[in-house]
Amino acid sequence: MDMGDLLKMGASAFMNSQNSGDAGSGLDLGSLTSALSGLTGDSEEGGLDIGSILGKMQEGGLGEMAQSWLGDGDNAAVDSNQITEMFGADKISEFASRLGMSQEEAVGGLSDALPQMVDNASSGGSLLDSIGGISGAINLAGKLFGR
Repeated sequence: MDMGDLLKMGASAFMNSQNSGDAGSGLDLGSLTSALSGLTGDSEEGGLDIGSILGKMQEGGLGEMAQSWLGDGDNAAVDSNQITEMFGADKISEFASRLGMSQEEAVGGLSDALPQMVDNASSGGSLLDSIGGISGAINLAGKLFGR
């Protein structure tokens, strides 16, 4: 699945999420994919930095959750506090205001969309295999951020 497809899939999951409320279901795909890519990647390039997400999860003690998302089994649920910690309150606030929704709705939609996006990025283990498992994902994130 390429990055554009992944972002569209995540945007769709966000819009269909019960947690993003009416504000989420009323969004258009283009503005949502742009806002999603701006959360972790470069919104100019329209990317989503999965390595960055995994790195933040590992740093925040959510390594087991990350593994559940990357594996082919059920995805562990993520709560709103964990989402806010992963991205930081500033990024969440910026994301919500770009979409004209409350931070609560933004975080709610992300709690449904993110696990699906990471899961689909790694479906069949392709992402994990190509970067050497969860530790490879963390190392990749470390290289991206010069750690």
